[in-house]
Amino acid sequence: MSGHHPHHCHHDHRSDDEVPYGQVNVAPMLGRRALLAGTGGALMLAALPTSARAASTTMASAPTTTAAAGAARTSLVTQGTMLVHADMHNHTVVSDGDGSPEAAFASMREAGLDVAALTDHATLFAIEGISSSEWRTTGDLANAANDPGQFTAIRGFEWSHPLQGHINVWNTSDFADLWRAGSTGSLYRWLIGRPGGLASFNHPGRELGRFDNFSFNASARNQLVGLEMFNRTDDYLFEGWSSGMTSPLVACLNAGWRPGLTGVTDEHGTTWGFHEGKGRSGLWVTENTRAAVFEAMVARRSFATRVSGLRVDATANGVRMGGVLNVTSGDVRFLLDLDRGSVWDGKPLRIQVLRPGTSAPTVVDVIDTINGRVTDFTVPLDVADGDWVVLRVADPSLPNGTPGPAGHPCNDFGVAYTSPWWLRP
Repeated sequence: MSGHHPHHCHHDHRSDDEVPYGQVNVAPMLGRRALLAGTGGALMLAALPTSARAASTTMASAPTTTAAAGAARTSLVTQGTMLVHADMHNHTVVSDGDGSPEAAFASMREAGLDVAALTDHATLFAIEGISSSEWRTTGDLANAANDPGQFTAIRGFEWSHPLQGHINVWNTSDFADLWRAGSTGSLYRWLIGRPGGLASFNHPGRELGRFDNFSFNASARNQLVGLEMFNRTDDYLFEGWSSGMTSPLVACLNAGWRPGLTGVTDEHGTTWGFHEGKGRSGLWVTENTRAAVFEAMVARRSFATRVSGLRVDATANGVRMGGVLNVTSGDVRFLLDLDRGSVWDGKPLRIQVLRPGTSAPTVVDVIDTINGRVTDFTVPLDVADGDWVVLRVADPSLPNGTPGPAGHPCNDFGVAYTSPWWLRP
């Protein structure tokens, strides 16, 4: 099916009383992947333009998947965790996507992802959004695809307000559409009532209301674990800046939220996981299980990127990204482990130290580095200048497609963002 159909009418043809998704029609599976899964399938997939990484992975039907090309999964600056590659924001025909939900998890595993979530839209009266029976079926599909230790499959939903914005929610037994939660404030109250539930600000600033201008709810802070910095091919650092808006990163963090930073594909087509150059996340987990993935999200042990196979880990005065520094003023020593493996041998990269600003982040230092290196540098920080710091990794040879103020150091091509550190006042 083409990706250009603006409207899907599946809700008009089927009621919740009819046969659920999970029990019908295997025909959607007999697509490109099923036809290529025989002898030489991986090589054939590798020749497809969206499948650059497939040659080094096995088919989803194999007992285990081989690590995709890229950097090793062990940090050079911390111990006790391993890197998994995740995409926590994907759609199917259940809402406004083109693909069958039955095919999605197998596609993402085949593409080399370690953690994947389906997050179809929760709208009003299930118009172009998820229904109760589809919610149950998505859970069944996630449970069937989940392979503890090898592949983590997660069910979630995308609360979708046309003005205020979209928020992903994971790890809840039910979902909230606009009938149950018609504003960001009511969604936060709904989430607080589900202590295990986790949420993320999606494509922040795309919708004009900007989550009621990132209005802060202290009781929901720990559960708001994500801010999408890369969505599809876009870097959201300066989203809306040219129209007079504040950088979403600055607006969110200055409001008091403490999210980890993430990247997502936001897939609406049928090639889940196979797009190079679209957002994805790295998570540092103790094991590849749902419980460990959620624990890593709560700890903000995440980074945002839009290239496959990248490893990013960082400490500040020995505190891992996502943590709180016991510093009010003084020099802070950073160690940044940055590697994409042999494909980027010798590649020059740049580290920018982002601090609070008014309309855009202030860059207090820029450090040149090379792929495959642990970079050790010290930056003076003072809580009087704001209580957060983020490291941005950039490719200085390419431009930012959504630039900020003239001459801003981050007008180059963003490769990755660490999660923030917060300075203890």
